[in-house]
Amino acid sequence: RLVLEKGSAGTSYHAIGDEGVPTKEIAEVIGRRVNVPVISVLQEQAAEHFGWIGHFFGMDVLASSALTRERLGWRPTQIGLIGDLERGTYFAAN
Repeated sequence: RLVLEKGSAGTSYHAIGDEGVPTKEIAEVIGRRVNVPVISVLQEQAAEHFGWIGHFFGMDVLASSALTRERLGWRPTQIGLIGDLERGTYFAAN
């Protein structure tokens, strides 16, 4: 809503509450929730181990909502990624 009301055309906005959540942390939660062991692999081995998506795991691409917060006055109020994953709703059986 804030982007529609206050945003500028052609500008990217990031509505994220967490910044810099390591892939390893995400993998550990997912592995624990689905009872699958989590291993570390070297960056050079990521593509071989994970296939096409492995390239992205080795990238240091941080997302930030600092400009979104500044320009739109937005403040995140919801639980963060790790907390959301820990709640387990993603892993509940249908």
